Amino acid sequence: MRILIVEDEENIARDIARALQRQGYVPDLAHDGEEGHFLGFTEDYDAVILDLGLPRLDGLTVLRNWREEGREFPVLVLTARDTWQDKVEGIDAGADDYLAKPFEMAELLARLRAIIRRHKGLSSARLRCGRLEIDTRHAQAFLDGVIIPLTPLEFRLLNYLAHKRGEPASRGELLEHVYGSDAERDMNALDALITRLRRKIGNDILRNRRGHGYFLPTDTSGK
Repeated sequence: MRILIVEDEENIARDIARALQRQGYVPDLAHDGEEGHFLGFTEDYDAVILDLGLPRLDGLTVLRNWREEGREFPVLVLTARDTWQDKVEGIDAGADDYLAKPFEMAELLARLRAIIRRHKGLSSARLRCGRLEIDTRHAQAFLDGVIIPLTPLEFRLLNYLAHKRGEPASRGELLEHVYGSDAERDMNALDALITRLRRKIGNDILRNRRGHGYFLPTDTSGK
C-alpha cells in the first residue's frame, strides 16, 4: 500500500518511512507543501501522513485543496500544536485523524491502520479472506490458522488485496502499490511474485478475473 508522507523535518520523515517499510507499506516523501500537494493530486495513494507546519504551502491549505479537487484518500494530520481549536480546524478541512508531536511510532502506525480500515469499510486489524487471514498489525498472514512464511513484497501484495477484498486489481495497479512509483516497473517480476504466492496459498485464494485482475475472496467464514 502506498503512503505519502508530507513532513519538512527530515529526521521525522525518515523515521516514519522506515517504520512504514517494516510494516509492509510503500512510502513516498515530500518535504514542503507544494511538493506534497502535487504528489497527492497526481498520484494514487492509500493514505497520507500530513504535517501542518510546512514551508511554501501550509498543511491545512494542502488538505483543503485536495478535498476540493476530489481527492478522497484518508489523511492523518501531524502537528506540534495540540489545542482543540487546531483539531477542529484540521478535521473541518478534511482530516480523518489527528496526532500531536511528539508521538510514539506505534501510535502513529495504529492510527494509520485505523483510518485505512475505516476508508475501506473494515473494522478489524485482522482481515479474513476465505481461509486466509491477514494480521495488519504484525505484518503476518495465516492460512487455515497456520502462519505463512512471506517475503516483504509478498506481504505487501496480500495486504493490498485484502483491503480491496473481492475487488480486482490490475497488474499495473499492483505494480504501483506493491513496488512504488520510483521502482523499475517490471511485469515479469510481478508475475513471478504472484506465482510464488499462489504456490504458498493456492489459486483458490489468490484469484484472477480475466480482463480485470487479481483479487482475494470476500467470504469471511474461513472456508
